[in-house]
Amino acid sequence: MPSHLEESDPASSARQAPGDAASPPDVKPHHPPQSPGPQETEDEARPDAPGPASAADEHAAAVRELEDRWRRALADLDNQRKRHARELERERMVERSRTAAAFLPVLDNLELALSHADADSGAVVEGVRAVRDQAVGVLEQLGYPRHAETGVVFDPAHHEVVSVVDDPDIEPGTVVQVLRPGYGDGDRQLRPAAVTVAKRE
Repeated sequence: MPSHLEESDPASSARQAPGDAASPPDVKPHHPPQSPGPQETEDEARPDAPGPASAADEHAAAVRELEDRWRRALADLDNQRKRHARELERERMVERSRTAAAFLPVLDNLELALSHADADSGAVVEGVRAVRDQAVGVLEQLGYPRHAETGVVFDPAHHEVVSVVDDPDIEPGTVVQVLRPGYGDGDRQLRPAAVTVAKRE
């Protein structure tokens, strides 16, 4: 029996099951842009660089900090000045006490010499001379050596001319007599020696 080939029906080909139909390409749905929220609007509106107001605030803060440092420095300086004044006065008191204590033995020896005045006048003279030498030693220990040399050349740094003499046997400008001893040297001089000097030609 002859077989008849069934001709394909275009209509039937067009009618296919939904599952058999070719899927269209993926297309993302188009959504309209959303308006930014309140927070996003504030972030976008805030500029990255500081504006004039923020710069003025920074300058004002820097000025306040400098003024605070200046006041602290003035307070520290005033405290340092007061502390230095107290320490200086304390050092002066200590130095005065040390000097006075150094002269106490001298006064004790003077008292001892005067207590023997009626017994032996010669002993009193020797005692006073010893006390004088002791006082000179105290001044030398304090940094004020005695100057009472004769026969030396006049030195205006150590001598003060009180009178002059005309003596041809003595070199002019030589110290002939010391009327009052001097004590100290240079910046630590208590007083110059009062002397008589030979007259210059």
